[in-house]
Amino acid sequence: MNSRHVDPRLLRGFVAVAEELHFSRAAARLYVAQQALSRDVRRLEQALDTTLFLRTTRAVELTAEGERLLPHAREVLRAHEELAAAFAGPPRALLVDVNTDGPGTGRRVLERARELAPGQELMARFESGLTHAAAEIVAGRLDVSFGYVHGLDPALRARLAHLPVRHEPLAVLLPEDHPLAECDEVPLDALSGESVYAGAGNPRTLEWTGLARELFTGRGIALAPPAPVAVGKEEFRRVMAKTRNPVLATVGFVDLPGSVKRPLTAPVPLSPLSMVWRRGLTHPGLDALARAVGELQAAHRWLEVPPGSWLPAALTSPPAGG
Repeated sequence: MNSRHVDPRLLRGFVAVAEELHFSRAAARLYVAQQALSRDVRRLEQALDTTLFLRTTRAVELTAEGERLLPHAREVLRAHEELAAAFAGPPRALLVDVNTDGPGTGRRVLERARELAPGQELMARFESGLTHAAAEIVAGRLDVSFGYVHGLDPALRARLAHLPVRHEPLAVLLPEDHPLAECDEVPLDALSGESVYAGAGNPRTLEWTGLARELFTGRGIALAPPAPVAVGKEEFRRVMAKTRNPVLATVGFVDLPGSVKRPLTAPVPLSPLSMVWRRGLTHPGLDALARAVGELQAAHRWLEVPPGSWLPAALTSPPAGG
């Protein structure tokens, strides 16, 4: 590669690592995989025919050549950003699917991002189901969503970037007169013999149904048959009142009249929630959302996994071949 034609992306990765002195933190800051960032740094070193970092298993340090490059790289990136800004209009509104028109993790992230970037227009959408939302993102009709990204079809997932947000404890919605409604919390084994609704038959929520199927397998819990797809909490309440099946939900799911929500235990099942967007998307609102995720994670320990919890195999099994 000719050093006179260095991709600004390579310089951006170099600057992030130089400032963090940590490849994992730099990769998170840039919303890229650590492996991809390491590859970009190697490409830059090859282009400049030099070594920019000294790497050990315990530390990353700039070499003398890295120190010499850093101010020049910052200057190039600053000029590149100024050029882009000079010919760009105001950023368009960012369309953010928060899954539901009630409270929830996505809504909390969005509200904090609006506080962090008051000049950006972040518009809420309610797509209800990451499988559907992800297809909308790839098609360019939506920008960001939240959900169980590992439950998506691999071909679809490959076109998306994602940031882990939270391990959400799961709960069950029960009719008020259900025998388990008197419990403060419901052990999973207590649902043995029940048919629990988890979106079966809804093409928008295949990832959620798959998560539920994995959780229920071997516990004697059946997936409830398909129900009419309801839009909005009032329609959902009405349909569920007819079927009277318990409903798998998160602990932050909206409360519904005629139902009670009880956390699941023994073990506590966790649903891995990620923020998902189209690969290559850049927008100041996306940066604000990522900052909001970082703040809320730190404040509420959203990625903590208590002992004895349950997570799907996608997060607990070693990768194939490793």
